[in-house]
Amino acid sequence: MSKKSPDKEELELFRQAMQDVRRLQSEPRQRPARPKPTPRPRQRELDEAAVLDEMLSDPVHPEDLETGEELLFARTGLQHKLLKRLRRGELAIEAELDLHGLFRVEAREAVVSFLNECRQNRVRCVRIVHGKGHGSEQKRPVLKQYVNHWLQQRDEILAFCSARPVDGGSGAIYVLLKRGS
Repeated sequence: MSKKSPDKEELELFRQAMQDVRRLQSEPRQRPARPKPTPRPRQRELDEAAVLDEMLSDPVHPEDLETGEELLFARTGLQHKLLKRLRRGELAIEAELDLHGLFRVEAREAVVSFLNECRQNRVRCVRIVHGKGHGSEQKRPVLKQYVNHWLQQRDEILAFCSARPVDGGSGAIYVLLKRGS
């Protein structure tokens, strides 16, 4: 389609319609005020994440870590009632990490990244699936032992315990994190 030019009649009608129109006084244009983002100490967050990443050391020999069928860890001072609710699976799981098929180094990086993300999003309760070790060379839960060790080193971890059978049993854990931070 091509545009057609207005004929004389249309131009005259337009001029008549616009004869009483006056230009507005031009004022400098003002942009709408944008709300400023809340300040975030990004460098501090990056520094803390790096420190937390370095804090997760591996045990010298995974065989030195004794883990029975069920895992249970709680910081001193944690309310018994809260731990009981965690063990019963009564707390809402807000995020989940599945480590199936990962090697130790990959699993460690995944755990660090996951916990940092949970901390930033103020997540309170999560589930980590470490597996039962059926796919490992030793046919034993190697990642379970490492996860047990890594989590005890993190200050934001208040408690963790093996999950109920419906949520993975001894192949998964519920983890309770500190509020906020």
